[in-house]
Amino acid sequence: MNVQIGLIEGVIGIIVAVIVGVVGYRIGRRQAKDEGAVLRAEAERTLTEAQAKARELLVQNKDEIFKLRETAEREIKDLRTEVLHEEDRLTRRRQELDTQRDRLEQREKRANQRQQQLDKQAADVEKLQKERVTALEHIAAMTREEARNELLNAVRDETRNDMARVIRETEALVRETADQRARAIVLETMQRVATDTVAEKTISSVELPNEDVKGRIIGRNGRNIQAFEQAAGVDVIVDDTPDAVTISCFDPVRREIARRSLEVLVRDGRIHPQRIEKTLEDARREVDRIMWDEGERATVEAGVPNLPTEIIKTMGRLKYRTSYGQNQLYHAVETARIAGLLASELKADVKVCKAGGFLHDIGKALDRESEGTHVQLGVELLKRQNINPKVIHCVESHHHDIPQETIEAVIVEIADAISGSRPGARRETLESYVKRVRQLEDTARSFTGVAESYAVQAGREVRIIVRPEQLDDLACIQLSRDIAKRIEESMEYPGQIKVTVVREIRAVEYAK
Repeated sequence: MNVQIGLIEGVIGIIVAVIVGVVGYRIGRRQAKDEGAVLRAEAERTLTEAQAKARELLVQNKDEIFKLRETAEREIKDLRTEVLHEEDRLTRRRQELDTQRDRLEQREKRANQRQQQLDKQAADVEKLQKERVTALEHIAAMTREEARNELLNAVRDETRNDMARVIRETEALVRETADQRARAIVLETMQRVATDTVAEKTISSVELPNEDVKGRIIGRNGRNIQAFEQAAGVDVIVDDTPDAVTISCFDPVRREIARRSLEVLVRDGRIHPQRIEKTLEDARREVDRIMWDEGERATVEAGVPNLPTEIIKTMGRLKYRTSYGQNQLYHAVETARIAGLLASELKADVKVCKAGGFLHDIGKALDRESEGTHVQLGVELLKRQNINPKVIHCVESHHHDIPQETIEAVIVEIADAISGSRPGARRETLESYVKRVRQLEDTARSFTGVAESYAVQAGREVRIIVRPEQLDDLACIQLSRDIAKRIEESMEYPGQIKVTVVREIRAVEYAK
């Protein structure tokens, strides 16, 4: 019973579910139909709107297409018009060019005819010229070359004085400008250096307190003086000079060591061989120290730092080296300062000029010990010490041993000449002075046409009197140049020598 009831309930449930499903299907179908109708209506409305918009766009595009078409047609029409105008212009231009070409051809034809006429006329003129020259040569009894030479000689004679005047004026103008500039630079440099007059000379005599000291210096049988001379390498001259003995030696350093040693021995009073050796050794150490100190001081004063030790020591030896009374160490410092100032004025290398001026005579500290000129010895030493090649070139060329290749070398030479030739720098012996002045006058007298020559201003100028009947103004100018060149080639002198040629005519007549 319960089973049947359960089956019935199950069947009823199935039937109910089926009925519900059928009803739901029908309801959903109806709803879907209604929604589809709505969607169909919306789609139809959207399509209608789209068709309307498409028609509007079509109408608008059609108007724009018409406008573009009209614009394109107008542009094409304008371009066609321009092309037609351009064709017309080109046609006219072609016609003009054809006309010009015809004219040019006609002008060229006329030019050729004119050239032929000119050639014919030129040939006629040349023929006439030859006939004229032949006639003139026959009349003048001389050839064309002879006539030309005669005319040139006449013109040369007429313009000779004018040439001399122009040469004098040009030289005066150039000399005035150059002298003013050079004088300004040199004077400014010398004023800035302002070195005192050189009067120092290496002392070679020793003062004695009395004449009795001479006996102790000589010693028994000359033992003391022989020991001193052998140990010091000098000659001690004991003569009649009161209260003084003279020390003679070619080496200034050895002479200075001997002088200091002898002064110490004289003050001490104990003079014997053992004491002499010890005193000389102390003097050598003292002189070495002095040379080193003087070399360092000179390096600082010259403005040339960082030099090798050997160079400084060698430069210190110039403390006891003189040339015509001028101390060579002071001369080196002065030359370096002058060269530096000149280099700053001329925009050259100041450091090279200072070093070249300071070291230009370093070989004079070695020429007593080695063979060779002071230039060669100095250059060898500087090369061993790896000095700047530009500085070495300045040293090597300051006496023209080699050609000068840099402006710094020329400046060093000028500075050396200024330091050596300025007033009070050096003294000259009477014998060498007279010899130099006589040689200067003889050199001037050796030229043709010179009547007299006089060396004036201590040999700084030579005045020459010429014979006016043998030399004219132009020849006097040439004579002054030739004499100056001969002096440069045959003589050695500091500074410069002025050559003045004087030509005068005196007319003398006596009234009776």
